[in-house]
Amino acid sequence: MSFSILKQIGDAQKKKAVVDVRSGDTVKVTQKIKEGSKFRLQTFEGVVIRVDRKESHTARIVVRKVTSGVGVEKSYLIHSPLVEKIEITKRAKVRRNNLSYLRDRSGKSARLKGKDFDRVAVNDTTVEEPEVEVVENPEEAVEASAEATETEKTEEKTEA
Repeated sequence: MSFSILKQIGDAQKKKAVVDVRSGDTVKVTQKIKEGSKFRLQTFEGVVIRVDRKESHTARIVVRKVTSGVGVEKSYLIHSPLVEKIEITKRAKVRRNNLSYLRDRSGKSARLKGKDFDRVAVNDTTVEEPEVEVVENPEEAVEASAEATETEKTEEKTEA
């Protein structure tokens, strides 16, 4: 019983629409950074070398890039409110989830073989919300629903 309650709480923390990120993808992660009382956006572009707990609210990706000859890795929680956007720029063909072997490689040996993909469709994270009927006067709506249930009851009595 408690497991279902924990799952409900975790699911409430998830974002509605998230890009399907896989190992080997080259991504641009836009993150909110707080400086004093202001927020600014910072992007980090690199190769996803690991994806953890993909279906969970604690889903995480590890992104790696080489800057000035130094390898830099950052770990992002996908459902964090500080992660503004994740955009996939390239997709590579890889055969495993953890690409930690890329840490030991540089130059041509660190290249991944590219794969064609529909960039627009993959990065589209719009969620269609169900249409909600707008009621101008809620009292009239309550009266109308009460009348409808009364007519249903009288129809049932006449059928019986």
